[in-house]
Amino acid sequence: MSANRTDFRTLLADLRRPQLLIRAARLGLVEYRRDRDLKRLIDGQPAPDRSVPRLLSEEERMEATRQRGDAGYSVARHIEVMIALMAEVSLLPRNPPDLRLV
Repeated sequence: MSANRTDFRTLLADLRRPQLLIRAARLGLVEYRRDRDLKRLIDGQPAPDRSVPRLLSEEERMEATRQRGDAGYSVARHIEVMIALMAEVSLLPRNPPDLRLV
């Protein structure tokens, strides 16, 4: 993904998901432990600027599965991914440096 760090916050804020899913994820933030939860979801513990695009991709896949009504959809896993996504975005710097090449 070519978005910069502030774009991740915008993307997260613009997600339109069921209110119950968002509320459950927000409540779960209290229990989030990066060392335990992130490696289980995306196989490792990359820096937040690398984990967020991977989590966004996984969340988009899960949302598509949910919308299709696929029997393989797991609401518990979707909540776990949303918790990690919210937590990882919060770890990104508020004002990232301009990384354009000169």
